[in-house]
Amino acid sequence: MTGANSGYSFRHVLGPTATGHTTVTYLVETFTHSTRAQWLERIQAQEIRVDEAIATGNERLRPGGILVWDRPGWMEELVPTDYQILYRDEILLAVDKPSGLPTLPGAGFYQNTLLTQVQLAYPTAIPLHRLGRATSGIVLFALDRKILAVMSKHWGAVQKEYRTLAQGIADFESVCIRTPIGLIPHPRLGEIHGASLAGKASRSIATVLQKRETATVCSVQILTGRPHQIRIHLASIGHPLVGDPVYGPWGGLVETPGLPGDAGYSLHAHRMRFEHPINGDSILIEAPLPDSLRI
Repeated sequence: MTGANSGYSFRHVLGPTATGHTTVTYLVETFTHSTRAQWLERIQAQEIRVDEAIATGNERLRPGGILVWDRPGWMEELVPTDYQILYRDEILLAVDKPSGLPTLPGAGFYQNTLLTQVQLAYPTAIPLHRLGRATSGIVLFALDRKILAVMSKHWGAVQKEYRTLAQGIADFESVCIRTPIGLIPHPRLGEIHGASLAGKASRSIATVLQKRETATVCSVQILTGRPHQIRIHLASIGHPLVGDPVYGPWGGLVETPGLPGDAGYSLHAHRMRFEHPINGDSILIEAPLPDSLRI
């Protein structure tokens, strides 16, 4: 996409924490991605509404009220927006997402996302899961909400296999990784998911496919769905992904960590197998491998 996007209206229902706040103090305390000066500028530009009235900033808020930010259009970072259809029937759609394309809106992206691009051709498509921006490969969509509910209920039975390139020469052929994943400190974000003894139970199976001079090509099956699970799990056993700007050895952060969506590593959602929710057939979907992960 070139040029500014169309903007959007962000709608927020006020909860108990709104009590005692004015519009400006609530915005500053709740939405910390912007400064007080930036929120005041938006209020002055009449972009903020409270219960459908243009906000002055001094209104006393109450729980149950509606706060709206009519965000004007902005220039999004250019990303690859092409995708390939891997599977399609009357209720399901699977596509091959390119690395660099966000799955869902967020972090400055609104129209330059896989969801927006897919919905141009399939308006009812709803993603059943998401891939990190730098991760390529299979994303599965339901084409109606009934199928979304059915597939979501049985998502744990879906077999998901990834391929990646890890640092170092692995001394295992196959290993089950059970490192718990939870929130750890991040210098720019406050917190981020990482290896944490206080985290949630997590399980992956990594299998060596090829040992290279200074790296190892691995196939990884994820048996739980924690954020950044493969990156954290391989790092936690001493094999961070080659080029990962966030996670270092043992599942912590590198010395000067980037953001979760930053690129630099190779991770590809290669295969997915599941039972068709209508006819019970076994469906196998495969996304072609990038050159860096071929063996």
